[in-house]
Amino acid sequence: MYCIIDIETTGQSLKEGKITEIAIYKHNGLEIVDSFATLINPECHIPYFITKLTGIDNEMVADAPKFYEVAKTIVELTAGSIFVAHNVLFDYRFVREEFNRLGYDYKRKTMCTVKLSRKYLPGHPSYSLGKICHDLNIRIEGRHRAAGDAFATVKLFELILQKYMVAGSTLEAKQQKLF
Repeated sequence: MYCIIDIETTGQSLKEGKITEIAIYKHNGLEIVDSFATLINPECHIPYFITKLTGIDNEMVADAPKFYEVAKTIVELTAGSIFVAHNVLFDYRFVREEFNRLGYDYKRKTMCTVKLSRKYLPGHPSYSLGKICHDLNIRIEGRHRAAGDAFATVKLFELILQKYMVAGSTLEAKQQKLF
């Protein structure tokens, strides 16, 4: 199982930044089997430049759940799954840091669609999510929003799986060899 995840944050700094939105699409290698998405009240001010980028402002998150209120859902949904993201270290480190603040040691195996794209979809001038999706005709509904970016990452992930698939192999064998 894979959990394709995207987050939006109050900034780039891991220690000072907080998550403002998270989207998770649970995927069995063939299709999405579960999902979760929510705004998150970061309990701090969202800088103007982040609001300009994401459209998420302080008013939007004022009544949203705090991270600790969705933490159990995140743990349960991602249990036994590989944490997949485009530039996975950014998303994974932020999620881990939020859990660290709660005193919980959140650990998952990770997989990066940037690295997979470079390996299995070579020749693109850029592997940023927006540019690779544009090149591959993957439409992003809601760019720089967690659900839109995560869903585009799902489509990219599926394309990588399809491109890599070798006739005659079982899905499980193909996925083990791929990763």
